[in-house]
Amino acid sequence: MDIADSVLDLIGATPMVRLRQVVDGIDCPVVVKYEVTNPGGSSKDRPALYMIDQAEAEGLLQPGGTIIEPTSGNTGVGLAIVAAQRGYRCKFVVTDKVGPEKVDLLRAYGAEVIVCPVAVAPEDPASYYSTAERLVKETPNAFRPNQYANPANPAAHYATTGPEIWNQTDGRITHFVAGAGTGGTISGVGRYLKEQNPDVQIVAADPEGSVYSGGSGRPYLVEGVGEDFWPTTYDPSVVDRVIPISDRDSFLMARTVSEREGLLIGGSCGTAVAAALQVAAENGPDDLVVVLTPDSGRGYLTSVFDDKWMARFGFLHVADGPSVGDIIADKGSDRPALVYVQPSDRVRDAIQLMREHDVSQLPVAKNEMPLANAEVLGSIDELRIMESAFGETSVLDRSVEEVMSPRLATIGVGQPVRDAVQMLDLSPALLVLDGGRPRTVITRADVLSFLSLDTAQAATS
Repeated sequence: MDIADSVLDLIGATPMVRLRQVVDGIDCPVVVKYEVTNPGGSSKDRPALYMIDQAEAEGLLQPGGTIIEPTSGNTGVGLAIVAAQRGYRCKFVVTDKVGPEKVDLLRAYGAEVIVCPVAVAPEDPASYYSTAERLVKETPNAFRPNQYANPANPAAHYATTGPEIWNQTDGRITHFVAGAGTGGTISGVGRYLKEQNPDVQIVAADPEGSVYSGGSGRPYLVEGVGEDFWPTTYDPSVVDRVIPISDRDSFLMARTVSEREGLLIGGSCGTAVAAALQVAAENGPDDLVVVLTPDSGRGYLTSVFDDKWMARFGFLHVADGPSVGDIIADKGSDRPALVYVQPSDRVRDAIQLMREHDVSQLPVAKNEMPLANAEVLGSIDELRIMESAFGETSVLDRSVEEVMSPRLATIGVGQPVRDAVQMLDLSPALLVLDGGRPRTVITRADVLSFLSLDTAQAATS
C-alpha cells in the first residue's frame, strides 16, 4: 500500500507548474516550484524538519522540551508539525504585521503565540528577536532552532529542493528566483544549482526597504520575506542579482496569479513572481526561469485578498465616483509633501511647523520619508497643546512623544470621497495612504473645498 508512515514523510517532492496566463508577451517559460503541497502548506516544512533532526542528534533538544522561535508563521507551522510527532511543546513569537489567520493557525497546532511590534529595531527588548531570546532563558529545557543562523536551514534546501528542481527541469533551468528572508532557500538551492551548472543565475526577490536590496529594513507590509539585518544563513556569494519589489506590486501580483492561473499564492509569492517575470522578460525561449512560491494565499484572506483592506492601505481604487486621490489632485502643487514631526522634537518646534504650513494637527512618526505606515506613532493637535500649555507653559519644551495624541485615522487614496466625509465626522483630519505608505493629510476644509468646486463645475457644465 502507498501510505506514508507519518506526516513528516510528506515533506518535499513538491510539483512544478508552468505559468501561462500572466506571461503575456514573454517568450521565456516561467515555471513555479509550488511549495504549498508540503503538509504545513509552505517551503518552511523542509528546514523545520532538518533543524529538529540536527538538534536531536546533537543533544540540544531533549524529550519533553520546548521549541521557541521568532517566525512570520510558516516556520512555526513546520516546527509545530514536527513537534506534534515527537512530543515537544512550542512557543512562537510573531510581529504584529502577521495576519490573524497565521496566528490562529499556529494556535491550532497547539502552540503558544506571543505578538510583538514590528516597528522596532532588532536589539530593542520588545522586538520579536529579543523576546524569543528572553523566553529561551526563562523556559527550562528550551531550544531555539534560530533559522537565521542555523546551517541546517540552507542545508535542507541544498539536500532536497535544489535536487528536485534540477531533476524536474532535466537540468535545463537557467534562472532561479526566490525571496530572501532567512536566506535559507536562496542559499541552499543556489549552491546546489551552481554546483550542477555555474551559469545558472540565482536571483533574490526582495521587498523594497529590506537590507538585501540596499534598504535599512524599515517596515514593509509583505510578510515572511526580506530582513532588517543580515542572517548568517544567507550566502551572498551564490546570489547573482537582487530585485526590489514594492508592496503594491507584490500584492497585486499575488491577486493576479490567483485569479488568472488558479494558483492561490501569498504576498511574498507575489514578490517572487513579480521578480521572475522581470527576469523572464529579459530572456528568450531557450531560457527557463524557475520561481519558488513558498506558501498559499489562505493566510492572507483578510489582507491581500480583502478589497477593503487593500483599499484602506491605498493599494486598490474602489471608488465608483470621486476618490480621495481627487481631493489631493484638486490642490495640485499647492499641497506639500507629508508634513510630520519626530517623537523627539520639542512641542515648541511642532507648533512652529503647524504655523508655517497653516495646519492644526500633524502626524508623529520616526524616520525619514518615505515613511512606512507602521512608523507613524501618533499625532499632535493644536487645540490639545493649547489647553495643556495654558496651565503649564513648560509643556512647550517637552518632547512631542510625551504629549502626543493617538494616530490619525487612515484612509486609502482610492477610497470614495463619501468615506472621507463619514470618517471626518469623527476625526478632524485623516492620514492618506498610497501603496501602503503615508502620503499626506486631508482635513474637513480640504473636503469642503473639493465638494464646493465639484458642485460649481457641475452647475456650469
